[in-house]
Amino acid sequence: MSAQPDHPQRPVLSLRPIELADAGRVHEWASDERACRYQTWGPNTRDETEDFVAEAVRASHQPDGARQVWAATSPDLDVVGIGEVKRVTRTCAEIAYAVHVEQWGRGFATQLARLLLEVAFVDPAIARVQGTCDPRNLASAAVLRKAGLLYEGTMRHTAHLRDGWRDSAMHAVLRGEWSA
Repeated sequence: MSAQPDHPQRPVLSLRPIELADAGRVHEWASDERACRYQTWGPNTRDETEDFVAEAVRASHQPDGARQVWAATSPDLDVVGIGEVKRVTRTCAEIAYAVHVEQWGRGFATQLARLLLEVAFVDPAIARVQGTCDPRNLASAAVLRKAGLLYEGTMRHTAHLRDGWRDSAMHAVLRGEWSA
């Protein structure tokens, strides 16, 4: 599965299932303070990243498909990020993504989010796909909006970070609002 970039000079991303061999590339950003500033994880040790990737591989191979983790690849750049589709309820899925800090600002996160929406809506039972971000993370909120999700509101104190409680800005798109 691949997405068309917003700009003709940007490489096209494709998704493939995450593999144990991706741990080194994932660790490049998972160990970077900039990448985890608004997250409950990180900066990761190498062991933490390897454990995360191993669990993601295991989860992706479960027959219920409740959690699918993908590597986002580009022909020239190899793995530029990862994305996840997780079933929240029978009819609702949640997307999450991370892009290598060296690739920020190039439109990859928006492409990745759009690809994740395609993956989620393949399941005919899914009527809603949501994504959250720290309200201070303006870049991530912009990605969710550009991908087609609508801002619905802010949930308070949803996660505890190194600097205290984090709120979560909720964005979502309904099947009838989404266009591939």
